[in-house]
Formats: sequence, structure tokens, C-alpha cells
Amino acid sequence: MKITVMENEKKFDEAAAWRIIGQMLKKPNSVIGFSTGQTTGNMHAIVSEIYRMHPFDTSKVTVFNVDELAGLPRSYEGSCYAMIKRQICIPLEIPEERFIMPRTMDIDYGKECIWFEEELRKRGGADLQMLGIGWNGHIGINQPGTPFGSDTQLCRMDERFEAKVRSEVEVPESCELGGLTLGIKTIMHTKKIVLIAKGKEKAQIIQKALQGPVTEEIPASVLQLHPDCEVLLDADAASLL
Repeated sequence: MKITVMENEKKFDEAAAWRIIGQMLKKPNSVIGFSTGQTTGNMHAIVSEIYRMHPFDTSKVTVFNVDELAGLPRSYEGSCYAMIKRQICIPLEIPEERFIMPRTMDIDYGKECIWFEEELRKRGGADLQMLGIGWNGHIGINQPGTPFGSDTQLCRMDERFEAKVRSEVEVPESCELGGLTLGIKTIMHTKKIVLIAKGKEKAQIIQKALQGPVTEEIPASVLQLHPDCEVLLDADAASLL
């Protein structure tokens, strides 16, 4: 596991953006997984700006998000589908047929989970996964206690995570929140993972995930076992290492 610490948030965002651009340039038919949330907005904007200034062929790139909120239409601007389309697909001119995202409205979740995995498998699996980490060590929406052997599944959220999501994407209180997420086993099959975290509020869980035991109680700790995982941090998130 490689740990890279950038001295401030701006350089962190730039470094993360170049991990994405670099993968697309290195392999024009890359399959790239994204994450959404407070950590990723700025880096996605930088990716868009780099492409605007120095355009290149993205017609063979496939993108997806590691998870999606259940029960929200794709038209809802706070859905992961809408955010990745707005932040990545439209600015980078990635074709709609190469944006792989599960549906989460009025569907058979079991079949949709299988479909999601099959679509990625047909493309040779993910080349790069940009992966966030939650306050309790969750990756995707895989909460503490999720078996490391888990496949893509529908998960409930813990109360703190749900409150954070509701505040970030303004989900109506009437909507019961859950999420469809790539399983931990599926994430671990990604060829390269970049775990991203910034801010002092992530310092404690980063220390536990990277330097503590590998345990299902901290899902991100399994990344210690991945053969090609980079942990990209700003100085605040790395302050306890």
C-alpha cells in the first residue's frame, strides 16, 4: 500500500484529478469507478477543466459510481447518477452507453445487482476505483460488519451516514434511504484503487484503517490486502499517521 500525502486541499484535489486523467490517457478504453460526496466535487471540476483545456478521445472510456441511493429517480439532482453525469460524463463527452449505473426505482434489486456486476465483468472489470471512506470506515455503502466476501448488494445506512447524505443531497424525509453498492469482494477485484480522504475529521478513521488490524468492523481496512492500492490524503487527514 502506497500512502501519498499532499500538503493542502488544493494540491490533494489536483493530484486526485490527475490520477483519473492519467488512467484515461494510459488506457483509452479504461473502466473507471467514481465516488460522490464532499471529497470529490472539487477534483471532478479539475478533471473537467483539464479536459476542456486539453481534450482527448474519451469515446471508449466506461465510467460508473461505486454506489447509488435507493428509491430516487435518476432525474433527482442529488442522485449519484445525476452527479456523475453532470460532473464527469457531460463535460468529458463520455457516451451514455458507457455510463454504467444501476437503476434503483421500482426494480428487482437482486437482479439489478447481478446486472451491475455483469456489465462491469463484460468490460474486463474496473481498471481504477476512486474510493472514499466514511467516518466509520465504510467503503461504498458497505457498513461495519459487512463480510469481506460480499457481492453487490442493497444496504441500509447507519444514522450518521444517512443524516450526512440527506444534508448533502437534500433527500426528502418521506424517502426511506438505502443504497445499492458494489460489494467488498467486487471492489477488491479492481485492478487499481485510490482511497481518497481529506480533512481532520477523517484522520482517526484513516489511522485505524491503515495501521490497525484488518477487520470487517472497519471495511476500509481490507484495502491493506490489495496488491495495488494508493491512499491519497491531504495533510489534515494524514495527521495521525
